[in-house]
Amino acid sequence: MLIVKNILKVLALPALLLAGQAIASDPIRFAATEVAGLEALQTNFGPFKDKLEELTGKNVEFFPVSSRNAAVEALDSGLLDFALVGPAEYVIFRSRADVQPVVGWQRMNYYTIVFTRADSTINNLKGLTSKTIAFGDIGSTSQHLAPVQLLSDFGLEQGRDYHAVNIHRNVSVEAMLRGDIDAVAISSAYMDGIRKMYPDESFKVIGRGADLPNDQIVAGKHVSDNDIKRVRQAFADNQKEMLEAIMTSEMNKKYADGHFLTRIDDSDYDRIRDMYESTGLMSFKK
Repeated sequence: MLIVKNILKVLALPALLLAGQAIASDPIRFAATEVAGLEALQTNFGPFKDKLEELTGKNVEFFPVSSRNAAVEALDSGLLDFALVGPAEYVIFRSRADVQPVVGWQRMNYYTIVFTRADSTINNLKGLTSKTIAFGDIGSTSQHLAPVQLLSDFGLEQGRDYHAVNIHRNVSVEAMLRGDIDAVAISSAYMDGIRKMYPDESFKVIGRGADLPNDQIVAGKHVSDNDIKRVRQAFADNQKEMLEAIMTSEMNKKYADGHFLTRIDDSDYDRIRDMYESTGLMSFKK
């Protein structure tokens, strides 16, 4: 009888191994909300995808999204598993799709600044009263929400104390140099590039915000604990390898010298929720 049982165990072993392989081969679908289109995902995250597959033993499939709304809907419906999102997006996704934080992607020196021409008579944020200020995309953490909050902290309210326009940073700089607007609010990461783009022009920073929370990879509520653990552990145990994999893209240079954080406190993003309130963009709850 014992021999028969042992034979049955041996016969069952290949089936168990195959089942395990099937589980491991189930793909996890990944999106980056800042990147539109499959080709751009391949260009900016191809080596990252390969490294994540190697370290997790899971197949990773790119899932292109056309907008933040498309990404949150895909996560909520179970079509998308993991997404790399910014701080402002995390607040939206957390509210609308009940996503789970997986890994924080730290950006060093990540804060908002407000600057103007060096020859301007405006020397501080209070000097922007009754002026026109250019912000980035509506809902951008560092180029819209944070600077509006920064101005609010100094007693300047949008629509009451200054006029706001939302345009791309390159367009806004050109407009400021022409005298059409008075100041520009951007992420600190872009200031060096602007100085290089306009070597014959001089600028001065008149306001700086507090450091902003980290970007994150989040998981949809349908994703298994095992898959979340695999992804989180890949970052926790292989910091250097994962950083090297994402740094092959120029777009990801903003993560240089940063770290991947596996302990994330949702309360760190309460500042972003306050920023939504300051801008009047409360529709993210819906």
